Amino acid sequence: MMTTDWTALAPWAMTVFAFVLLAAQGLINSRRIARLRQQLRDNSEHLVRELNATSSGSLGVGNRLIACERQVHELRRMFDEMRQNDPLRVSYDEASRLVDLGADVDDLMNTCGISRPEAELVSALRLRQQKAA
Repeated sequence: MMTTDWTALAPWAMTVFAFVLLAAQGLINSRRIARLRQQLRDNSEHLVRELNATSSGSLGVGNRLIACERQVHELRRMFDEMRQNDPLRVSYDEASRLVDLGADVDDLMNTCGISRPEAELVSALRLRQQKAA
């Protein structure tokens, strides 16, 4: 009778053992899932902080770039204004015009306030341009 009791209980014991193993595996898996969820939350928070830092940094760079562009435009405007108001440029333009009207080197020196070599150079260049044309 003892062997029959054991053989009759063996399937039930195996079933109980399988359920215990299944419950243990479920407990292990639920702990692993909770740990993975926490890691995912931590990684997400870290990425959000990095994204915020990156976007605020790029916003600062954008503002600095806009300020630099404004400075470049202001400097370009000032350069153009200085170039237009350059007294030497006006003197050379006036000297070229006077050469076209037939002025000699002495006239250029007296009228435009430029030195003899400058007057000779303007005269020579202008006469060369007139011959080439």
